[in-house]
Amino acid sequence: MSEHTTNHHSAEEHPKGKKREMSRRQFLNYTLGGTGGFLIGIPLVWNLRFAIDPLLQPSASSNYVKTVEESTITSTPTSVKFTISQVDGWYYSEPKMEAWVARGADGQIYALSPTCKHLGCTVNWAPEGHSNEFFCPCHGARYTVDGKELAVASAPLDEYDVQVKDGYVYIGPLKANSRV
Repeated sequence: MSEHTTNHHSAEEHPKGKKREMSRRQFLNYTLGGTGGFLIGIPLVWNLRFAIDPLLQPSASSNYVKTVEESTITSTPTSVKFTISQVDGWYYSEPKMEAWVARGADGQIYALSPTCKHLGCTVNWAPEGHSNEFFCPCHGARYTVDGKELAVASAPLDEYDVQVKDGYVYIGPLKANSRV
């Protein structure tokens, strides 16, 4: 009889200890199923790793960036360029930033954003014809040395959070201007 025919045998016909052999069909099903599962599993594992990778990365320890020596800061605003590490989902970038850093009348160091509050152009310190003030060349907005709006703009320049440690100025995140 063929192996596909169902025969009901009594317990005496199958001696104890003898294992039933695997058929070719079962062997191929197990082999192809295991191979297919393995081949599908590899991309799934890599995609899972891709999905959770940002969660596994260590986060930055500080939002402050070391910029210039404290001793070089005067009452005249100076442009300071710096780079921050930025993470946007899975995209890591290091955009170049700028701040106007100065020492106020109270002796405290402050940093202002160069982005005009009118339409987002970049302001300059004391260009020709505009002494002792920030001027936006795009639409004529003007600001005081502390960032207070004088003309065109509807709000003062934003201020960076600043820390002074070990003789260096560290620039942090943007905040609303607290000087005006």
